Amino acid sequence: MNQKQQNVPNKVIGNQSSSTSTSQTSAASSGSTFSAFYQQMITNNSNIIIPFSKPLRRGVTDRQIKFRCFLQNTMLDVLKSRGWLEVTDQNDDWDFYWVDVGSMKELFDQGYFEEHMRINHFRNHYELTRKDLMVKNLKRFKRQYDREQNKLESLKWDFFPTTFVLPSEYHMFVEEFKRKPGTIWIMKPAGRAQGKGIFLFIDLKDITDWKKGENKNTEKLNDPSKDPPEIYVVQRYLSNPYLIGGKKFDMRIYVLVTTFNPLKAYLYREGFARLSGTRFSLNSIGDTYVHITNNAIQKQAPNYDPDKGAKWSIQNLRQYLIAKHGLEEVETMFRLMDDIFIKSLQSVQKTIINDKHCFELYGYDILLDSELKPWLIEINASPALTASSQEDYELKFRLLDDTLTIVDMENRLTGKEKRVGGFDLIWNDGPVIVEDCNTEQSRLNSFLGCYNDREEQLKKLYRQILLNRKSQKIEQN
Repeated sequence: MNQKQQNVPNKVIGNQSSSTSTSQTSAASSGSTFSAFYQQMITNNSNIIIPFSKPLRRGVTDRQIKFRCFLQNTMLDVLKSRGWLEVTDQNDDWDFYWVDVGSMKELFDQGYFEEHMRINHFRNHYELTRKDLMVKNLKRFKRQYDREQNKLESLKWDFFPTTFVLPSEYHMFVEEFKRKPGTIWIMKPAGRAQGKGIFLFIDLKDITDWKKGENKNTEKLNDPSKDPPEIYVVQRYLSNPYLIGGKKFDMRIYVLVTTFNPLKAYLYREGFARLSGTRFSLNSIGDTYVHITNNAIQKQAPNYDPDKGAKWSIQNLRQYLIAKHGLEEVETMFRLMDDIFIKSLQSVQKTIINDKHCFELYGYDILLDSELKPWLIEINASPALTASSQEDYELKFRLLDDTLTIVDMENRLTGKEKRVGGFDLIWNDGPVIVEDCNTEQSRLNSFLGCYNDREEQLKKLYRQILLNRKSQKIEQN
């Protein structure tokens, strides 16, 4: 903007911090244990990516792509590994900007975007990533779906727990609470992250502060100097989670959206499961270390041991579940997860302000219950990119590198690719369908938890691109 202007490790992935603080030093510049992989990726990108870039650029001449990045972690390493040039002066022009969500409004307001520029958030991304707005949009779209589809189809929307927004929906919540006495509920601040402010309760007297807060809304109208009550969501707690070794876990899955109109979404093959360090029990609903799997919480537990690790790769989890339940049941579970990704994006498709300069890498948090039914917990606009283990760094490096390949600053891709690196295109203004080699039936182009041979795939992809370009030149001549 001008100023007017099998790559997945088979062992357990160690615990990582969910912080994205800019004080975290870049692995490349610190000489940390990550530097060997960083150098390897520079070599890989030199062999795979850079030779295909110069003749195919869009919007910029034959020069390095200039970028700005507010992070000093894995993201910065990935950008540098591609041969791009970092600019730090506020007055310098840039082509690509990995920007903090807090700086979005200022960025959009201060000038215009040139044709080739790209940033990593849509203007109102919070419609899907703020807890209260996500639920509002899901409920609204579900009601619309109920009117237009049959009842069997509407059952596919049963993937998020019963939820109310406090204080505005306090009375509706109380009615539901009284209908189902003994139910455990969970309270979450709508605008906070990293598990902060979350607690479980079973008695209404535990949330009297929020009932009082509801009355403050009226006071706020008469006295603007008073702070409004903090918005929370209250959800029916999933009290029958699937357990591994007696411990609760959730999954972090990555979905990349390049446009909402028409909707185009990619699903990454890799991800991880975050395990609690304490055995699950409903007898201790006040123990956050039992019930909240977020790493920022788990690291504070008195029995926390970073050497034991708190993550499994999605590939390992998939293999574990298949061994216990069989392929058919696990495939059904993964297809239900696909429904969650697609329907949640559809719920905001007409709400998100679409912009060809924007893309979004979402971090989905999914919980399995004891029946292998997946539930959507929340969606993150800024999934943690800081790594604290070698395996975690390599996973996120691959993820971000493939994200930039799809964003395609170099104008290499045709836009019709069904797979790019570790990303599979699952929706392109409609479901992307492939033939299942095992069943010979059509299925969604989704391979979550499957083998990620991204380097070989990228080499084949770029070779095919060059062949196509050469063919076009021959035909033109």
